[in-house]
Amino acid sequence: MFRGSIVAVVTPFTEDFEVDFDAYGRLVDMHLAEGTHGIVPCGCTGEAATLSHAEQQACIKFVVERVAGRIPVIAGTGSNNTKEALSLTKHAREVGADAALVITPYYNKPTAEGQIAHYRAVADAAEFPIMLYNVPGRTGTKMSPETIAALGEHPHIASVKEACGSVDQVSEIRAQSDIIVMSGDDGLTLPMLAVGGTGVVSVAANVAPGKSAALCNAFFEGDLARAQALHYELLPLYKALFLESNPIPVKAALAEMGLIKNVLRLPLTPMRAEPFAQLLPVLEQLGLGAAA
Repeated sequence: MFRGSIVAVVTPFTEDFEVDFDAYGRLVDMHLAEGTHGIVPCGCTGEAATLSHAEQQACIKFVVERVAGRIPVIAGTGSNNTKEALSLTKHAREVGADAALVITPYYNKPTAEGQIAHYRAVADAAEFPIMLYNVPGRTGTKMSPETIAALGEHPHIASVKEACGSVDQVSEIRAQSDIIVMSGDDGLTLPMLAVGGTGVVSVAANVAPGKSAALCNAFFEGDLARAQALHYELLPLYKALFLESNPIPVKAALAEMGLIKNVLRLPLTPMRAEPFAQLLPVLEQLGLGAAA
């Protein structure tokens, strides 16, 4: 389940800022056709922070039903409020998600003891696989390898999405634990695979799902030269998709490709002209522009 290119899918909106389920369905269908290995609805890339709980639940249910068991659905259910995370995670299990992605509590800045207590409470109640999400750039706190190793002993905590931007962090986790490690940074997917990671929870896979999946497949098949070639081919895209805060650039790219409307909920706003001008040639080079 926690292996390969797992897309952190965007949440498309209509022009009046409602969830665009028609576009959502097209995105899911594209990932199924392009060989994406799994899908995460309602993560950070899915603008979960601006979805109501009812919308988040509806999005998770929609994706589960659209996927219909063909690839794993790992529902984004995290919160800085443990009670809310419990509720969202239980709902994900009840509607048929395969697992949950649960972000480290943000803003509160819990200690390691608080992080452990939070995750254990969610995992105890959920009774299905949990992927930890360590992303200090968004949460303000970092989970140490020791904390992750301790949490990995829980029977329902199966994996961690590591977005510290550090291969050393992954090496230290793997040295202490057999927990499954997924990259949370597209540009570090290949080096993280080399030290024992099993794939990526990807932003870039929204835009280039086939190539993102092919990179992981090549590595698993022992074709390192092919994996390296894909890494360098995609490297400009990895960088361009973070010219502004995620998911601003990826939504601009998907709109340019004609797949969604370029609509974000405040406080996020559409990509500014100058960085968009840097993104366009990257899309064109990959054959992903409007004419593709």
